[in-house]
Amino acid sequence: GGASAAPADVAHPGALHGAGDLHRAKVRVAAGDDPWLAGWKRLTANRHSASAWQPRPQATVVRGGAGQNYPTLYHDVHAAYQNALRWRIGGTKANGDTAVAILNAWSATLKEITGNADRFLAAGLYGYQFANAAELMRGYDGFDLARFQSMMQRVFQPLNEDFLTRHNGACVTNYWANWDLCTTASLMAIGILRDDTTAFDRAVTYMKSGEGNGSIRRAIPFVYDGQGLAQWQESGRDQGHTMMGMGQLGAICEMAWNQGVDLYGYDDNRFMKAAEYVAKYNLGQDVPFTTYTWGTGQNCAQRSQTVISDAGRGQIRPVWASLHYHYARRRGLSVPFITAMTEKVGVEGGGGDYGPNSGGFDQLGFGTLLYAK
Repeated sequence: GGASAAPADVAHPGALHGAGDLHRAKVRVAAGDDPWLAGWKRLTANRHSASAWQPRPQATVVRGGAGQNYPTLYHDVHAAYQNALRWRIGGTKANGDTAVAILNAWSATLKEITGNADRFLAAGLYGYQFANAAELMRGYDGFDLARFQSMMQRVFQPLNEDFLTRHNGACVTNYWANWDLCTTASLMAIGILRDDTTAFDRAVTYMKSGEGNGSIRRAIPFVYDGQGLAQWQESGRDQGHTMMGMGQLGAICEMAWNQGVDLYGYDDNRFMKAAEYVAKYNLGQDVPFTTYTWGTGQNCAQRSQTVISDAGRGQIRPVWASLHYHYARRRGLSVPFITAMTEKVGVEGGGGDYGPNSGGFDQLGFGTLLYAK
């Protein structure tokens, strides 16, 4: 985990789940061991994981403005991912066939993602999720991997690249951290799926030195070393988007880790301190807050937040297990607030288990099943 760039040969499977993660889950579930078995039961109870799922591919996906239809995409993306997990862990061919049917249907149909600025969110969120589903099905009989890779390159990646380069024509700090994060996650996942080390390295470089609010130092602007905490960029906005950030940056760090790059520990565990901060506040405890000022619009007009927001405080999102098991188990570090939040969330579900709206599908979930150690 100490390398600074992707190796010449990309590891497969090597996005959110490496071979070791999948093997461990398979063995533990078969043995009836908890918490893996409890995580498996959450997966199999989710309607998106049913092998009877029928895809509804669209030629054009719209998020933002008139004619929105993007829920069709995210429901199918999560169904592909969950069926892929059931095949990988349970070995059920019916689920593998369904995952491939969804992936093939979309790669044969989807031509563009459009809408207002939210189109960049769709390309980022569903881009990294779709690429992860496809990575799990690599080598499966009947999966047209080349056509799927081409779709990701033609439809998703250009929007990812454009946003990180131009930020929709706005001031580079106009958009909240999650816009950069989901975009970078998509670019990284597509790079892994396509063996494109240039795209992967671009994502890693952006995390370390990007000018937008999603790069690690900008997403975590203030560090309180004496307390082992660090303030998150969206903490003055609301806690729902702040927790979403834990999931997005967590996904980036895990994908990078599986390719030998340690972003989890970057800049003296800066992300760990931010996750401790977010967890502590959402567990009902006090945290420090430094006035946060940033540039908005096209002319970078300044705005400031002087207090932390309690909107959405204490809500449950399936983003904590991967952080707990990385820092506390892989690394053997003390992360009391991350651990306590993981225990509060309990066995993690996935898309469809956390409400019917898009926020409930921002994370793929099932961290207990995949990351418990």
